[in-house]
Amino acid sequence: MIQFFAPDVATDPVLPESDSQHCVRVLRMREGDQVQVVDGAGHRYHCHIAIAHSKRTLLAVDAVETQPRVWPSDIAVAVAPTKHIDRMEWLVEKLVEIGVDRITPLRCARSERRDINAERLRKIAVAAMKQSLKAILPRVDDMTPLGAYLAEQAAPGEQRFVGYCDETLVERRLLASAYTPAAPARILIGPEGDFTPDEIRTALDAGYIAVTMGDNRLRTETAALVGCDTIHIVNQLAI
Repeated sequence: MIQFFAPDVATDPVLPESDSQHCVRVLRMREGDQVQVVDGAGHRYHCHIAIAHSKRTLLAVDAVETQPRVWPSDIAVAVAPTKHIDRMEWLVEKLVEIGVDRITPLRCARSERRDINAERLRKIAVAAMKQSLKAILPRVDDMTPLGAYLAEQAAPGEQRFVGYCDETLVERRLLASAYTPAAPARILIGPEGDFTPDEIRTALDAGYIAVTMGDNRLRTETAALVGCDTIHIVNQLAI
C-alpha cells in the first residue's frame, strides 16, 4: 500500500506537488484510481482521483478513518546532531519508523554540528511516516540550545532521562528499569564528545534522571534510537 501526504486534505483535497508528481508521473495513476492519503494528524482518507495532474492532483474523499498511534504516551527524543549529517537523517527516519512524537536537534557545548536544515529533516520524517504506514507526523524542531530545552516545563507525569558516558558524576540507572510503563518520556542524548559535566549537572537539576542504555559504548545516533526503542519495549512488556 502506498500512502500520500496532504495535511489539509479534509478542507482542500489536493495532493501537494511532490506527491502529485509521484502519483501521476511515477506511478502513472489516472482519474478514478483509488488512493490513500494521510494528514499527519492521525487520519487516513480513502479517496479516488478526480483530476490527475502532475502538480495538483484533485481528490474525491470517499471515507475517512482514525489511525491512532500504537504506543500509550508521548515519546520525545532530543539529540545533538552528528558531524556527518547523513547519520542524523538516518536517525530521524528510524525514529519515525519505530514511533516517536517529537524530535529535537540540540546545540550543546561540544556539538560538532552547530546548524541543521530542519526542513530537510521534516521531509525525511514525512517520507518515513508514509513508508511505515503511519498517519501521525512527529514534530521535528529547529536546532534548539540545550539550555532552552532544559527550561521547558514538564508535562504531567512526564519522566525525563539524560544519557551520557561519564561514569564519575552520579550513578546512572539502566533506562529499561528506570522508566515507568505508559508514562510520557523525554530522552536526552548528547554530542559525539558527550555532554560537559556542567551540562549534565544542569539536566539533573532540571529533574532529568541519569541513565545508561547498557554496557556497550554507542554512537550518538545509536544511543538515541536504542533509548526510544527501550521505551517501546518496556511498554509492550507491561501490556
